[in-house]
Amino acid sequence: MEQSLKYLREILAAHVDRDVLGRTIYERLSTYEYETEEAFVEDLTTKESHYLNAILTEAIDYSNQEQDKERARQLSDIYEVLFI
Repeated sequence: MEQSLKYLREILAAHVDRDVLGRTIYERLSTYEYETEEAFVEDLTTKESHYLNAILTEAIDYSNQEQDKERARQLSDIYEVLFI
């Protein structure tokens, strides 16, 4: 699994108790071994894509505030694939 997807799974872990979509996406990332970001994104519903849009925006902003440039870059990679 790509590092970017591992970061995403880590972020989603904080959402599994709060909402069903977060739990669903987290479980999918934990169950399937996606080799690429593109393969993962292709498996998402429109609703899940919109959900990740919000989650990733917040996570990227937070990573930038914490000056974790690598994490911000990895998460930005997924964000870009969502909207290509």
